[in-house]
Amino acid sequence: MDMSFILAAENAVSGNIGTVGYGLAALGPGIGVGIIFGMGVQAMARQPELVNVIRTNMLLGFAVVEALALIGFVVPFVHS
Repeated sequence: MDMSFILAAENAVSGNIGTVGYGLAALGPGIGVGIIFGMGVQAMARQPELVNVIRTNMLLGFAVVEALALIGFVVPFVHS
């Protein structure tokens, strides 16, 4: 068996697992933002007189979801 192949296989996986953790942590907020704005646009189309209220609630929800994304970004670096 060729030893260079074995050494290359051992070095194939390298780096910080925090990058994988952040990638997984970004999935939830990404889906959440899509749902928030998608449903917000539908709500504005159904109730045009409540556009300001709906927009305010959308932005508050967006801020909470993005805060979770930032927490997911920071935790892997703090933990290691």
